[in-house]
Amino acid sequence: MNRTLILIGLLIIAIGLLWPWLSRFPFGQLPGDIVIRRENVSFYFPITTMILLSLLVSAILWLFHR
Repeated sequence: MNRTLILIGLLIIAIGLLWPWLSRFPFGQLPGDIVIRRENVSFYFPITTMILLSLLVSAILWLFHR
């Protein structure tokens, strides 16, 4: 459990440091992502992005546990 928490923390730090470069990718703006903008409210629900990230994480975990 300790190793898992440390790895998650390191991953969050890495994403934070790489954010300027990661923001250039079209994640979050894919077809199927729901965006509703009104005068005072914005609602964003990234369905397609979450499905792709879930598939990617599942594939990586499958490779490591194999």
